[in-house]
Amino acid sequence: MPKLWNDTVEAHRREVRVAILDTTAELVAHHGLLSVTMSQIAEETGIGRATLYKYFPDVEAILFAWHERQIAGHLEYLAEIRDQVGDPGERLQAVLEAYAMISHESHGHHDAELAAFLHRDQHVAVAEQRLHHMIRNLLEEGVDAGVLRKEVPPDELASYCLHALAAARGVSSRAAVRRLVGVTLAGLRCPP
Repeated sequence: MPKLWNDTVEAHRREVRVAILDTTAELVAHHGLLSVTMSQIAEETGIGRATLYKYFPDVEAILFAWHERQIAGHLEYLAEIRDQVGDPGERLQAVLEAYAMISHESHGHHDAELAAFLHRDQHVAVAEQRLHHMIRNLLEEGVDAGVLRKEVPPDELASYCLHALAAARGVSSRAAVRRLVGVTLAGLRCPP
């Protein structure tokens, strides 16, 4: 088969997959996790049920794939922030603020039932490890540059950052998120 034809087929498959993921997320947001069916997804997406089943075995698999895509996008965004020019302290602050904003903005997107369902999947644990590693590396750079405290191991400080910034989910504004990041950064700086 010609390469162009294969590329066209693969592009179509990606488009169908994206449509399935986005449609399912919208349906669950409007109707709740337990009331969405494969038939609804097929109808709303404009594909046949048989085609839908070629992509995913059930609604849960679609939701896990959607969530995995969301998390991957967040990690890519944080890596872009990290890789921007700046000294270690500025890069750490930018990553922590971006992470806190993501947490703050995604808080209202899911009901508790959906969040509990999605966060039991293994890809969440892997993503959390990647995030912890990214922050730990930034902390190590800050320690090496002499701008961050060195008496506490960077692994422990990374955990401190992630736990402290989890509070961003419950604050009322972006300004409150920035204040929370400021307090977290204050705990990381070298003592006088």
